[in-house]
Amino acid sequence: MTEVVMQRGLVRHEGRLAMMAAVAVLVGVAFMTIGLRGDLAFVLELRAVRLAAMVLVGVAVAVSTVVFQTVCANRIITPSIMGLDALYVFCQTALVFALSGFGFAGIDPRLHFLGNFTAMTSLALALFLPMLRRRFDLTLMLLTGVVLGVLFRSLTTLLARLLDPNDFAVLQGTVFASFNAVEPDLLLFAGVITVAGVAIAWRARHVLDVLALGTDTAIGLGVAWRGTAAGLLVVVAALVSASTALVGPMAFLGLLVVSLTERIVGTNRHAILLPAAALTAIIVLVGGQTVLQHALGGEGSLGIVVEFVGGIVFLAILFAGGRR
Repeated sequence: MTEVVMQRGLVRHEGRLAMMAAVAVLVGVAFMTIGLRGDLAFVLELRAVRLAAMVLVGVAVAVSTVVFQTVCANRIITPSIMGLDALYVFCQTALVFALSGFGFAGIDPRLHFLGNFTAMTSLALALFLPMLRRRFDLTLMLLTGVVLGVLFRSLTTLLARLLDPNDFAVLQGTVFASFNAVEPDLLLFAGVITVAGVAIAWRARHVLDVLALGTDTAIGLGVAWRGTAAGLLVVVAALVSASTALVGPMAFLGLLVVSLTERIVGTNRHAILLPAAALTAIIVLVGGQTVLQHALGGEGSLGIVVEFVGGIVFLAILFAGGRR
């Protein structure tokens, strides 16, 4: 009887995944084909670059958030708590302050991407390596990330006040996520990192199921919790760093898509949750960009809209938890 129930549940979840995949394909086709005019080859190439960027960012953010929340045993925090987004904004502000707006615009995109990725992964390793050496626990690591985030935001505010208004305008165009000016050359770098990170997370899907049972239970079942958690957090940092360096920070996207996914699939099994979250992120980003671009005439920024809606979801989760 138990096996029959489990089989029915698996079939139901697989059916929902198939429906989500179909919706993701449909919104992708809509994004590529609606409103086509002019030089079709040029327009399709431009849209294909944007579509690839949204898929990469959506998958990276969704998978990293699922893994991060499982390791931390908390469904209302995201990888941004580690301070990586704040570090990215601070790096852009420092570069504009040091080089001026014209100098910043002249930086080679590949060098800029690698510099941002290196800075963010270095910060993550500085937080995670002490875990491997058994000096810090997870809670202390998270608190350290929060403090560093506050530090970077304070330094960013200080430098921003000293910027020339023209340089500040240049800075504002870089600190919000945007898919309108993605460099095609960077997709390969981000794609390799994302594929590698997702492959590692997928291979660890059963271990993540055990980690979700709690630290003590996971250790009792034979999982080397500290080393496993640190390794998975390094994967999270790589995925977040790659997506942020590609288009900019999207702190609440992960929280938004994971919250929606859990309500759609109704399970915490990572074999279902990981692909479902990735598909949800693709639907949100590509569908949202399609609506903004064609229904609203390109007014507004998708990154700002996602952050606004994600913030509302975050508050709703807090209030719902407070009533329990």
